[in-house]
Amino acid sequence: MIPDCDLRLDPCADLVRVTSAVPNSDNAVDKPEEACGVFGIYAPGQEVAKLTYFGLYALQHRGQESAGIATFDGRQLHEHRDMGLVSHVFSPEILQQLPGQLAIGHTRYSTTGSSRRCNAQPVIVETKLGKLALAHNGNLVNTTQLRSYLVARGCEPSTTIDSEMIALIIREEVNAGKGWVDATISACKQCVGAFSLTIATPDGIMAIRDPYGIRPLVLGIMPDHISHYVVASETCALDIIGADYERDVNPGELLWITAEGITAIDWAPKAQPKLCIFEMIYFARPDSWVNEESLYSYRMRLGKQLAQESFQDADIVIGVPDSGIPAAIGFSEASGIPYAEGLIKNRYVGRTFIQPTQEMRESGIRMKLNPLRDVLKGKRVIVIDDSIVRGTTSRKLVKALRDTGASEIHMRISSPPVTHPCFYGIDTDTQDQLIAATKSVAEIAEQIGVDTLAYLSWDGMLAATNQNSNNFCSACFTGDYPVEIPDGVKKSKLMLEIGARG
Repeated sequence: MIPDCDLRLDPCADLVRVTSAVPNSDNAVDKPEEACGVFGIYAPGQEVAKLTYFGLYALQHRGQESAGIATFDGRQLHEHRDMGLVSHVFSPEILQQLPGQLAIGHTRYSTTGSSRRCNAQPVIVETKLGKLALAHNGNLVNTTQLRSYLVARGCEPSTTIDSEMIALIIREEVNAGKGWVDATISACKQCVGAFSLTIATPDGIMAIRDPYGIRPLVLGIMPDHISHYVVASETCALDIIGADYERDVNPGELLWITAEGITAIDWAPKAQPKLCIFEMIYFARPDSWVNEESLYSYRMRLGKQLAQESFQDADIVIGVPDSGIPAAIGFSEASGIPYAEGLIKNRYVGRTFIQPTQEMRESGIRMKLNPLRDVLKGKRVIVIDDSIVRGTTSRKLVKALRDTGASEIHMRISSPPVTHPCFYGIDTDTQDQLIAATKSVAEIAEQIGVDTLAYLSWDGMLAATNQNSNNFCSACFTGDYPVEIPDGVKKSKLMLEIGARG
């Protein structure tokens, strides 16, 4: 039995089961939502909390529910986390209370565990070697088994997040006599699913990626301090603090960063890499680099490929801000149809406790996207978006464009139809709520109210990467999951296929 296992950071007694946040409302965001962003830095003599703050600021698009930072000042851990955006959670005064030579940070969108402060990360646990802080991007598919494993050993998790399970198993291994690295490797070998981790200890930080590398993680170096290292979900977090990109953390690799330098350990057998293709299409910022180019360049190629596959004569091409714009520019260049800004995005719309009026709800889209009447009136318009999940937002968008006076609306999607839910850290609906899983392209077109609708082909999407097409997870389009999903977890989302089998 593990001693002193009541690790309650905040009481969560009313949250006793693992939940998955699935937005069912007609007003919910009609996009797949990312799980989170992680950051870590080893930089003695620098303001590591402030640098972590800016790193998380750059990763804000990956999660807007909560944010947190943990630092180590010698053996002393300092931490602060709360609900809200990074800029709301932290102030100069709070950052001054987080001294240290190393830090990790996290910004969260919940996929496992509800949106509560007690589920905000980093997760903090006490071990016999000192405290440990852990930040996680991804989603485990064996959370129930891990929880049962811990409970059987007298260690009741205090939150509803799978990330805590990882931290508690590391704690168990440390308390059994292992060092930080060996304990972490032992814990990771028990985890099934997607995980990119940053872990802070009194002795250094670790960066770990699952054997398939489903979620991204990169390594950077501070240019004026060769021994100062940074790890982050995306390269844009390196750019903001002036760090130079060194390389990706490899799938199945652990980096141990201490005063002695950096040690790289291959903790898992080599597997076929399976980076989430939606990182390429939508999630990651367009200025982040993957495979030695910006994602802006890849997304432009998606648009060019889309124009080749589904040309439509029209007057203008517009993109749905922000993620649809690079593909729209690419479509315009390949088709010769002029690109125009037809939709203006309100980038300051966040969470509000003030509900809109019924009339505003019916207009729907205009709180976030407002059409430009003089650009669109009387025009045949091609609208480029990156994906359609439920179709609710697309329907409202099309109605707003028609109300503005567009004479024809042709929608083109720079990815294939989303027909399967994700189990690896993306908040997608159950299969029966995915519009492409239940309707044909023609039926979707009729439901959202467009004149024509076409999706990018699966082959075109992968060809545009200019990489080995086997290096990506595209299970949301195909149902071919690289990591086996337990039956109980499958049943929670694959309702159509379970039903089809009787």
